[in-house]
Amino acid sequence: MKQRWAARLFVLALLALSASTAAAQGQQSSRDIRTGSELKQNYPNPFNPETRITFSVGGFPTCIDPNRQYRVTLKIFNLLTQLVAVPVLQGGGQPLENVFLTCGEYTAYWDGKVRGTNREAASGIYAYRLEVNGSPITRKMTIRK
Repeated sequence: MKQRWAARLFVLALLALSASTAAAQGQQSSRDIRTGSELKQNYPNPFNPETRITFSVGGFPTCIDPNRQYRVTLKIFNLLTQLVAVPVLQGGGQPLENVFLTCGEYTAYWDGKVRGTNREAASGIYAYRLEVNGSPITRKMTIRK
């Protein structure tokens, strides 16, 4: 039980830190220099009922090794750190869970529904996390009904 609360507090602290840092710097994206990946703010934000998330891997647009494969996962969590959804790769419909992608820019689509159900996610703040070769980047989004 203590571990669950610790995880929840960690996510809340991470969201607060990323929001204040991004606001202070006027950033619309977050970067990971180890993998050359970038996670942009979802659009529209706030949204109802669907949204898109743009991200890039491999240092796009200046790809050093354009044929290199990166293991990519994108997940959406509520503030209780419960998995809500796994967006799909726009144009392919493939869920973005352990997908191998080459250097480039991609767009993910989320229909606003809870994974495995036909129920729309409730209004509130959610975290979305991009993992490229195990290196995470997290941002937040808002659903407003």
